Amino acid sequence: MAERNILDALGKRILFFDGGMGSMLQKKGMIPGENTDIWNITRPDDIQDVQRQYVEAGCDILLANMFGANRLKLAGTGYTVEEIVLAAVKNARKAAEEAGNGREIFVGADVSSTGRLLQPLGDLPFDEACDIYREIVTAAEKAGADFIHIETMSDTLELKAAVLTAKEYTNLPVFATVTFDQSGKMLTGGNPEAVVAMLEGLGVDALGTNCGLGPYQLETVVKDLLRTASVPVIVQPNAGLPRQENGQTVYDVGPADFAEKMRQFAEEGAWLLGGCCGTTPEHIRMLKEACGEITPKPITDKGRTVVSSYTHAVVVADDPIIIGERINPTGKSRLKQALRDHDMDYILQEGFSQQDKGAHILDINVGLPEIDEPSMILDVVREVQSVIDLPLQIDTANVKAMEQALRYYNGKAMINSVSGKQESMEAVFPLVKKYGGVVIGLTLDESGIPSTAEGRFAIAEKIVNTAASYGIAKKDIIMDVLCMTISSDPQGAVTTLQALKMVKEKLGVRTSLGVSNISFGLPRRDIINANFYAQALAAGLDCAILNTNADGMLQAYHAYRALAGKDENCGKFIETYAGTTAPTAVPAASSAGAASAASSAAGQGAAAPAASGSAGAGSPAVSGSDLERAIVKGLKEQAGHLAAELVKTTEPLTLINTQLVPALDIVGKGFEAGTVFLPQLLMSAEAAKAAFEAVRSAMSRTGDASQTKKDKIIVATVKGDIHDIGKNIVKVLLENYGYDVIDLGKDVAPETIVETARSQNVKLVGLSALMTTTVVNMEETIRQLQAALPDCRIMVGGAVLTESYAQMIHADRYTRDAMASVHFAQTVLG
Repeated sequence: MAERNILDALGKRILFFDGGMGSMLQKKGMIPGENTDIWNITRPDDIQDVQRQYVEAGCDILLANMFGANRLKLAGTGYTVEEIVLAAVKNARKAAEEAGNGREIFVGADVSSTGRLLQPLGDLPFDEACDIYREIVTAAEKAGADFIHIETMSDTLELKAAVLTAKEYTNLPVFATVTFDQSGKMLTGGNPEAVVAMLEGLGVDALGTNCGLGPYQLETVVKDLLRTASVPVIVQPNAGLPRQENGQTVYDVGPADFAEKMRQFAEEGAWLLGGCCGTTPEHIRMLKEACGEITPKPITDKGRTVVSSYTHAVVVADDPIIIGERINPTGKSRLKQALRDHDMDYILQEGFSQQDKGAHILDINVGLPEIDEPSMILDVVREVQSVIDLPLQIDTANVKAMEQALRYYNGKAMINSVSGKQESMEAVFPLVKKYGGVVIGLTLDESGIPSTAEGRFAIAEKIVNTAASYGIAKKDIIMDVLCMTISSDPQGAVTTLQALKMVKEKLGVRTSLGVSNISFGLPRRDIINANFYAQALAAGLDCAILNTNADGMLQAYHAYRALAGKDENCGKFIETYAGTTAPTAVPAASSAGAASAASSAAGQGAAAPAASGSAGAGSPAVSGSDLERAIVKGLKEQAGHLAAELVKTTEPLTLINTQLVPALDIVGKGFEAGTVFLPQLLMSAEAAKAAFEAVRSAMSRTGDASQTKKDKIIVATVKGDIHDIGKNIVKVLLENYGYDVIDLGKDVAPETIVETARSQNVKLVGLSALMTTTVVNMEETIRQLQAALPDCRIMVGGAVLTESYAQMIHADRYTRDAMASVHFAQTVLG
């Protein structure tokens, strides 16, 4: 048989995946929570039988039964990852050959989450996650899988680890699908646009969504994927939402309705369709009947210049983008000292300040000769990403530092920069190709910076053409034609604006400038900077690296957007400046001082004043509002310091009730409203924990520490389920609200939960389940708890649960997220 290549089949016809495996294995006697990866060896006939049914139903792709085949989940089974993967691919291949009647059936290596959150949100290091995936994907290629299929991912950082590893260690095509909730977000906050940006940057061959929701609930998500993706889109929903009937999990969307809704996705442009939990061979048979004759809609390159964080994407298009320049030590003595001292709170304050002023992207530059730049830039990127969800610009001339930052960056970064020097292009372009990113091109080369617009255009053209030879499209290049100060070159601004127009019109690339360079060596730099920025915007400038503390620059930005019709009904301008007045003229006697201050504000001299509450030298007396802000922003070190100071003059319980808990409430309400995301929630919880520890330390010295403890709560992942991400998040939040949490871990027997609740006199138990096959164990745990301890209340959560599902299994409350668990605890326990 000729070698199979699934990429050759894409676009020639709609390709159909198989459907759910777990629900089919339930019919073959699978015990809830049982590890069915080992069935590849212990019960291969049953695995092959299910897969034959899917092939007979018409599927083109079988996913090998290896969803949980990683070393964490196989621990204690007696089998290695390689043994399971080899057997899984062999079983799928045999089923395809026996039932395919000569049809071309592809076998995908099914790779999913480790079940643990990566650092800093969890305890799994990125490099360890990559090593876990290395074992899986190398075994899959050895076994003869046709492609790597990464699925059911809920965290973009773990998704990146899996994709990078598959591309580094195999030559197989890579597909990737993620799980969204009903708000259209991943567990850690990513929306479809952010997922597309990162995955396309990493070079996946197809992307999409699976699990979590049924086809009707996924409609908006699929539209967003198709609107933004320039690669084939995969759609694999559940058969609707689950419920319990006679001890079995069933779903509410039958084969005919499933097929009808999926036909809509095929007509809109999805190229690969299939099913996840609850779908059966009949779902796939009717799906193929409904969609098999549809000609795949041609995919067009969307041409989007886009960067992303872990939550959202920023598109560089027709609305100007502000890149905040404050986290760059050039000319900033206070930031230099912060970098030397590893003072992350100060650095984060600079980030928050720029975010509050409207920056869309933050520049990260830590280049000082006396520090280890690769190590420091990685620390700063991780710390900033843990509390601020803006995309970052990795700004360094150190190639090792650049690769460190890009490898661990959670999203698709902006990269500053590459020049027209051959050495620079040879070093930077391979990193852009491997890790993804939008790279800033500087119009200088071995001969320096040309004095003419035509000379700069020629270098820009060379950069674009060389990038293309590395497989980097124009959409992933932003050209900086460079500003030369008009104090030494009177035509500097004219040349820059001419070059800017040329590269936009003739090369079709987006543009960026470090605007404040234009005024170097002049007084009242703010006047020159703001006016030049306005001229550059009118000439088509897309991005500006600027100081968001400079009011004149922001005034130029908002005025331009209003005048250019980019600010609907002048809404943002009115919001920003309503109620303000124009500054009064500066008296002549003080003009020199004003000029000096303005020059500093232009971003060339001193750093911005430290935010209120800074723990640095000369900081003002601390107040409760400072502590509240530190917790809300997730500033752990500062929160601990402020709490330790405040508890000297404030009653500990007063401090807890008036500052710590209200701060957590602010974050919790933001999380529920969708304006705060899981990473920020957890970092705020860490900051609150540091503050609580400072308070408890003070109380322990007076013998009053016990006053801070509230009632006990048990949390556990039910028997048979080894996923504990959600449970761990709930634990962190409950502890920060003062509850004494007893964490029984994962795969916990009902009897253990009941006995612990009885012996510890626990009045509230939280149960978690991720797998549909383990919900029956959750129901059994609830039954035993209610029989033995009728006064004990039970809350349940997990990806497979819904409000109605929770009612069917007789839980007292369905908690859709960690904050809902806190609210129920407050209702039950106070």
